[in-house]
Amino acid sequence: MAATVIDGKAFAAKVRGQVAEHVERLKADHGITPGLAVVLVGEDPASEVYVRSKGKMTVEVGMKSVEHKLDADTSEADLLALIDQLNNDPEIHGILVQLPLPKHLDEDLVINSLDPAKDVDGFHISNVGLLGTGQKSMVPCTPLGCLMMLRDHHGSISGMNAVVVGRSNIVGKPMAQLLLGDSCTVTIAHSRTKDLPEVVRGADIVVAAVGRPEMVQGDWIKPGATVIDVGINRIERDGKKKLVGDADYESCAKVAGAITPVPGGVGPMTIACLLANTLTACCRANGIEEPEGLTA
Repeated sequence: MAATVIDGKAFAAKVRGQVAEHVERLKADHGITPGLAVVLVGEDPASEVYVRSKGKMTVEVGMKSVEHKLDADTSEADLLALIDQLNNDPEIHGILVQLPLPKHLDEDLVINSLDPAKDVDGFHISNVGLLGTGQKSMVPCTPLGCLMMLRDHHGSISGMNAVVVGRSNIVGKPMAQLLLGDSCTVTIAHSRTKDLPEVVRGADIVVAAVGRPEMVQGDWIKPGATVIDVGINRIERDGKKKLVGDADYESCAKVAGAITPVPGGVGPMTIACLLANTLTACCRANGIEEPEGLTA
């Protein structure tokens, strides 16, 4: 029996709709418009497309969208001065510095100069620590999107065995923390894990976030398990360029109970969760009750 396809595109549209309703209510009841500022340094083509998409969707849900495009040779001092200005702007509730930054800029220093309460990417060291200790934090968007899809599909994931393949600070580690927070038994595996296929076979939930095209194979998957594929890899096959995930979709879909496709799975959820995080940050800044179902 073929796996249920978890449609991230449709689910992301639903989340954006919920965000838009809450934004409308904030405006009507409190006269507040959530504001998101995106900072782009340099001219990375993929980043430019992503920033444009973020800006469009921010406006679509009724939020204020601010973009700061800086030259690739912008000094660290100038970038930090801009972040300081945004930290102190009461109309900006979320700040996102688009990564990667040009080589001469210290990414850790830049991210940790953000006001943690406005760090809607959830990368600030304070947010990492708060998430790791189960306290209220800003949660990285991609893992949050994965968690929302798992909750939506399963209802409860309490007690399930989850294997996260990948240990990045952006996805792997925060994903493990979120799964632990929902009472899963969690294993973080990676490319150097001994007998990785055997480790993955024990999982009810597999999150593939290792950054290697089609690494996770169908014979690694326990029959009926849920596969969340975070990978976005551009490969060439039969003379054509195509997008594939970190799991081999065809073989995994024959065994899994549910699976996210690439594209159209986790990807659309990342921007939807960025908007949800901006809404959450705005509510927290103004002492207003947070929207249910849009946070971890």
